[in-house]
Amino acid sequence: MGLNPEVRRVVTARGLRGFADGFVSVLLVGYLRSLGFSPLQIGTIVTGTLLGSAALTIAVGLIGHRASVRTLLLGASVLMFATGVGFATVSAFLAMLVVAVVGTLNPSAGDVSVFLPTEQAYLAGHVRGPERPRLYAIYNLAGAMAGAVGALLSAGPEVLARAFDRSLESMQRGGFLLYATVACIIALIYRRLPRERAEDAGAIVGRPLGQSRRIVLQLAALFSLDAAAGGLVVQSLLVLWLRLRFGLSDATTGSIFFAVGLLAALSQLLSARLAARFGLIRTMVFTHLPANLVLILAAFAPEAWLAVSLLLVRSLFSQMDVPARQAFVMGVVTPEERAAAASVIGWPLVIAGAGKATYDLLLLALFRSVVPEDEDLPRPESSSADPRR
Repeated sequence: MGLNPEVRRVVTARGLRGFADGFVSVLLVGYLRSLGFSPLQIGTIVTGTLLGSAALTIAVGLIGHRASVRTLLLGASVLMFATGVGFATVSAFLAMLVVAVVGTLNPSAGDVSVFLPTEQAYLAGHVRGPERPRLYAIYNLAGAMAGAVGALLSAGPEVLARAFDRSLESMQRGGFLLYATVACIIALIYRRLPRERAEDAGAIVGRPLGQSRRIVLQLAALFSLDAAAGGLVVQSLLVLWLRLRFGLSDATTGSIFFAVGLLAALSQLLSARLAARFGLIRTMVFTHLPANLVLILAAFAPEAWLAVSLLLVRSLFSQMDVPARQAFVMGVVTPEERAAAASVIGWPLVIAGAGKATYDLLLLALFRSVVPEDEDLPRPESSSADPRR
């Protein structure tokens, strides 16, 4: 499948955005700590970025049908630029929280993004139905691989601060200016999209969800169930399990999950071939089921090599359903409802993100003063307090 110039521009912009998100998602917490924010303040800001991005995603999908695709994407780029400048220049907590909630910064490096519904709907209107799974696989892969590179390079500010004898905080601020610079590059890419009204690209002015409302809400409910279950198997939990069960080092688990992420991203390219042969729903189900069964088997693995092997096998199947799912959603709704459908389907991400953020804040509030007696770590300043409070 050859990509036309407009589609290539959107995929390229997705890759650049993935790089920027991956970079700042790792940089963010260290930067906030260098500004002197407390753990609770940091958790609040991080939660604000996630919920703000999710709310903007849904809002754009529901009301953005009145504007042109080009205008929406350029507007999102301007907001991304303002977010980078805001994080680089603001130091007060409340001002930082406002920037976090209103802006586009995504602490998960995943695609909870104001760009998401518009891009997915735009791509769906530029290829035939059978070609959509492969296009979405390429789109997702561009973001995932670029995000991994961004996360890897997030150590750059610390390296530069040591090399040039500059303060770490100033170099970290430069990282957010880099985020703003990427927004400018993305805007230049989007400026080359044709000046078409949204209705010309497959959307008409009217109710954002009409005849497809029922199926979209059903899908959102099912995807919420999947997101809630997936929240019980976050990567940090798997890292802890491998460490406690088999005594694997941080370096070893880091290598394992780098391979896991790489295999999961690349496996999406197989989704199109499976969908062409078996259909979208069967591809979603018959790749997800083996991944879940292998995860259950990993829990009972007696040796580390077997557990790691099962986790790697799981990674080959766990993300194959994503392009098929995106293509299915875009295929079962009317063209004018695609952006709204993509945004509503994003509700599982909101639910999962809010739940995980609540867990983080509760964990911090309840146990921040508790240090195990045999833990060879410095105790927090408030450790003299009764840990049972």
